[in-house]
Formats: sequence, structure tokens, C-alpha cells
Amino acid sequence: MEPQAAVAVADNSNFIVHAFKVGGPAMYVIALIGILTLILIIERFVTLRSLTVNKADFNEHLFGMILRGDVRQAITYCDSKPTPLTTTLKAGLVQVMNHRPDEEVQVAMDAAVLRDTPRVEGWSSFLAVFGNVATLVGLVGTILGMIKSFQGVAQAGAAEKAALLSEGISEALHCTAFGLIVAILAITMYGYFQLRISRIMNDVVESSMSMMNLVVANRDKVKE
Repeated sequence: MEPQAAVAVADNSNFIVHAFKVGGPAMYVIALIGILTLILIIERFVTLRSLTVNKADFNEHLFGMILRGDVRQAITYCDSKPTPLTTTLKAGLVQVMNHRPDEEVQVAMDAAVLRDTPRVEGWSSFLAVFGNVATLVGLVGTILGMIKSFQGVAQAGAAEKAALLSEGISEALHCTAFGLIVAILAITMYGYFQLRISRIMNDVVESSMSMMNLVVANRDKVKE
């Protein structure tokens, strides 16, 4: 590492350590919220990636099997890629293979969507909660810092007033800044994950409707 880069890293580390020293107890609560936010963000990235499948490629292969009447093979293909999209379509295909009416096929897929929705959403809603709580904790830290500042000024001598005032204001501003940083991260990622979740579920619904139409038009091709 180059000397200038090493100095920059050291300065950043010193800044964070200094912020926690002067920020008061509220800074530790904000840090805890920040850690929980990062853990949840990583968990959501990993989980949503595992629950996503290439819709166009998957539907192309699956619908080809349905057109050939190979429903059993289509079910096996769904089992090879366990995601909300594949489990929903599999639920419908099982009913098709059992020669159930179209209404029961649709009901089975709707039930699968309801089962998988909580798994897709996970704890992502807590990112919005963490964002709001981080802002409020930062505000509490700001107020406590200002109270500390003015109490110190009221009881101190003339020579100490400036130092106590600057100390209290520094505590208040550090709490505000770090609370907002955590809040911005949490709320931004909440919006991003909501978008990804809605896309996953929209793909599931769209594919189930397409498969339903395909099954209705090709019932006579279904093999035993």
C-alpha cells in the first residue's frame, strides 16, 4: 500500500473512532442498527439471487415439453430449479397430470404463489424500519448533545463555556450525520429490494397465466 493511501485509511479509521468517542451513547445504538442493516442487505442479496431464474429460458424449455405432452418431464424439470417460479408452475402441472379441471390447476398455482410470497419478501420490510429508527435515534442523540451543551455552559465558568459548547454541538452533529447515513442506506436498499421482489412475483404470475393458456389449448396432448 502506498504511503498516501495508508495515511488516508488511517485518517478514516481515526475519524470513525473519534466520532464514536464524541457522539455519546446514541452512536452505539446507531452502529447496532447499521450492522443489522448490513446483515439484512447481504442476506437479501443472497436469498433473492437463489430464488431467481431466467424466465425466458426456463419458459422456453418448459413450454416445449408441455407442447409435446411430456408433463411428467416438465415436472422433473421444475424440480431441478427450485424457485418461486418453478414451484408455482409445478403445482399446476401436477394437477394437469392428474387430469384435474382447469379451475383446480389455477387454484393450485395461486396457492403456490401465496406460499412463496413470504419467502421472497423475507425481512426486507425491516430495512424501512431500520431507516426510520436510525433517523430517530440520531435525532435523540442530537437533542441529548444540545442539552449537554447548554447545561455545561450554564454551569461553567467563562473560560470553559466555549469548550463545553463545542463539545455538545460536536456530539449532536455526529449523531445526526451517522443516523442519516444509516437511514439513507437502509431506505435506499429497501426500495431496491421491493423492486426486485415485485419483478420476481410479476414473472411468476405472468408465467402461470401463459402456462394456463397453453395447457387449456393442448389438453389432448398430455401423456400418461
